[in-house]
Parts: sequence; C-alpha cells; structure tokens
Amino acid sequence: KHIEGGGNYMGAALKQLAASLREITRLPMTLRFLIAYLIYNDAIQTIITLAAQFGQEELKLPVSALTTAILIAQFVGVVGALGFNWIAARVGNKHAILLSLATYCGVLIYAYGFVSSQNDFYIMSALVGAVLGGSQALSRSLFSFMIPTGHEAEYYSIYEISDRGTSWLGPLFFGVALQMTGNYRISILSLIIFFILGMAVLWTVDVRRASAEAGNEPPLKS
Repeated sequence: KHIEGGGNYMGAALKQLAASLREITRLPMTLRFLIAYLIYNDAIQTIITLAAQFGQEELKLPVSALTTAILIAQFVGVVGALGFNWIAARVGNKHAILLSLATYCGVLIYAYGFVSSQNDFYIMSALVGAVLGGSQALSRSLFSFMIPTGHEAEYYSIYEISDRGTSWLGPLFFGVALQMTGNYRISILSLIIFFILGMAVLWTVDVRRASAEAGNEPPLKS
C-alpha cells in the first residue's frame, strides 16, 4: 500500500508538472526568460564548481588559499547582493541582471589574461562573490512578475528544474574545451559563450508584456 500510494503521488506530481509545462508555453515571454536563465545560470554554476579546480590545477594554490578565496567570495557576496538590489531599484531587475552577466564576462576575461598569483585569484573570487548573490536573487525576483498569481509553486518547480536540469552542460563544455586545448585558461574563457547567448536572449524579454500575459501588474522598473 505504501508503494502504491507513493506511485499515486508520483503520478499526480508528474501530471501536474506536465500541465505546468503546457501552461507555460502559453506565456511566451516567461518561457523566453526561462531559456535565458537556463543558459546563463549554467555558466554561473560551472564557475562556482570549477573555480577551485582552476586555482589548484592552473595556479597550483594550496588548500588554505582556496579556502580563503571561498570566504572572500561569501563575505563580498553579502555586500554585492545589497549593491545589486540598489541598482535594480533604479534601472530594473532585467538591466541589473544584464549588468551582472556582463561582469561575469569581465571576470572570465580577467581569469584568462591576468590571474597568475594568489592575490589575483582572491580578486577574481571577490568579483564572483560580488555578482553571484545579486544575479541569483534578481533572477528569481524577476521571474515572480511573470507567473500567474496562485500558481507560484508549480511555476517555481519548473524554475528549479531549469536550474538543475542542465547543470551538466557547462562542465561538459568546459571539459571538451580542456580536452581539445589542454589549457585551463582557454577552457574558462570559453564559458563566455553561455553568458553572451544568455544576455542576448534576456535582452529580448519584454518584462511588461510577460507580466501582462501572466495577469500581473508590471514592476515599476523593468
């Protein structure tokens, strides 16, 4: 009975998810935002995952330095999140996210051409921390304007799937680039493609139209 009940719950959950996926196709701007998020967030997660590997394998940093870099990123992340909230209040969430993605592009260029010492790696960690919290929080906040009231749980389940479902693409792309070039710096820089493509898709998202399609009031700044 327990297994049967579990199967029923699983079946109901899958049916609800399928219904939500069908519903979101009727919200083209919301779907477009999710595609943009899927692309650029995968690159963000890859940077978080592989930064320590870059420091250890390419720069030959000790574990103590890698631990310090993580602490720096977390500390700066708090300030960065507040800073990006301030920016979003003035230019809108979408443009603040675009700014954070452009900053990530700058970080990758910095890692490729300028990071050669422990202090350089600390600066890179601080830059990542400065934009990490802001980009994540603002993306979730922007999505909230694009979903119908009363259906938050099912739409955020799709959001989480888009967050986790393609998390292998960035590492795979990095791994292929590393295998082809044998160079960590080129492999890190190659992730800029995800940010540029994600920015291009996000730029075409009409936040006011997305809010109207979902039956919501648009944000004051979009």
